[in-house]
Amino acid sequence: MLRSLVELEGYRLVATDGEIGRCSDFLFDDEQWTLRYMVARTGPRLLGRKVLVSLAYLEQASWEEEAIPVRLTRKQIEECPPLDADAPVSRRYERAYHDFFATSYYWVGSGLWGNYGYPELMVPHEQPGEPPEETPEAETHVRSVDEVLGYKARTPEGQGAGHIADFIIEDKRWGIRYLVLDTSYLPFSKKLLLASEWITEVSWIDHDLRLDVTAEQLEKAPPYDLEAPINDQAETVLYNYYGRPRARRDRN
Repeated sequence: MLRSLVELEGYRLVATDGEIGRCSDFLFDDEQWTLRYMVARTGPRLLGRKVLVSLAYLEQASWEEEAIPVRLTRKQIEECPPLDADAPVSRRYERAYHDFFATSYYWVGSGLWGNYGYPELMVPHEQPGEPPEETPEAETHVRSVDEVLGYKARTPEGQGAGHIADFIIEDKRWGIRYLVLDTSYLPFSKKLLLASEWITEVSWIDHDLRLDVTAEQLEKAPPYDLEAPINDQAETVLYNYYGRPRARRDRN
């Protein structure tokens, strides 16, 4: 099912033995446009510090109760490797994090979640399995969702096309399917839905991203109705308008 990511921020986080805090942010992989971690703002028990929760331990959110169940105890969350909120998440930190929980590395393997189709399959049950494969240090590709919200979008010609207002994610694999573009300050004021594969470049220095769609296409594009579900028919209409083939969603 496709969901708004902005809507999830502030949801209560419920560990297996009680509430632990609230959802504060998400970290995503800017190569595969997939969420990797949730940033939890903990309650008084942990003095309000921020910790990462791997999506391997999240269950489907309860939209009615505005809560996200977490398959970890409060003690496990308390004891996880500390996160430096002022520094980027390095591969070294990710390796230590996954080793602590004995989960597989998502970056080892050919699929969206390494050798697994879904993040929850990375979690060991009775046996931890083989040790994670060693990989050389690499540049981090994990970025904050909150950082990108508000980034300007530009057409291939460099023309301003609005700013990013939301991400639309699939709540099973946690892939970022679409971005919501807000063009409220342009003559054709409306919100638009754009597939993540239509983004050709992100500039972390200039705080903008380049789109593979023209200004004319955006101006005439059907507006995105926040109240309407994004179903198969709506996706077909969107891709047909831009003259693009539907992206495959069955990656392993």
